[in-house]
Amino acid sequence: MFKTQSLFFTYNQQTAFRFPDIELAAGENLLVLGESGIGKTTLLHLMAGLLRPKSGSVELMGTVLHDLSSARLDSFRGKHIGLVFQRPYFVQALSLQENLALVQFLAGKSRDKNRIKEVLNSLGIGHKLQEKPHRLSQGEQQRAAIALAVINSPQLILADEPTSSLDDKNCSKVAILLKEQASATGAQLIIITHDQRLKDQFQNAITL
Repeated sequence: MFKTQSLFFTYNQQTAFRFPDIELAAGENLLVLGESGIGKTTLLHLMAGLLRPKSGSVELMGTVLHDLSSARLDSFRGKHIGLVFQRPYFVQALSLQENLALVQFLAGKSRDKNRIKEVLNSLGIGHKLQEKPHRLSQGEQQRAAIALAVINSPQLILADEPTSSLDDKNCSKVAILLKEQASATGAQLIIITHDQRLKDQFQNAITL
């Protein structure tokens, strides 16, 4: 179970955000739509525990994120929350396999080559295992970013504008891949975007 309640955050007196409550059971998906400046990325950072709310709460698997110390929150996030950013972040000096192994290590997990191959194969880029990130196409990089997010079988997958730089064909593919990856582990999936093309892909949607 994932839920937010009465979330409020302020950067200063001029910039403050209140967000609607969200509640998702295991395996449920949610599309959050909103224009630029409405607080979409702020909401994602609150849900991921990257920001602490001024009031309200974010709860995953019975754990209130902002009740944890910074060290425990980092560990909890690494094990249970997968993040897909608009622009993929890789260690460019490492191969795709090594990037995924690093994510496993940072979550306190042992290196699992079979899991890495399984995830990459499911995303159609298993043959890119030894490639450096800069040698991947844009579409392959976006798939690799999904791999980084799901490699540790998180309970919650959060995606920030994952399709905004993609054409219609790849936009649809990425949405399908995200839902498939979430379904494979029974994770909740929340996509935050201004991309109206995704509305037809999700039955459960809210607009900020």
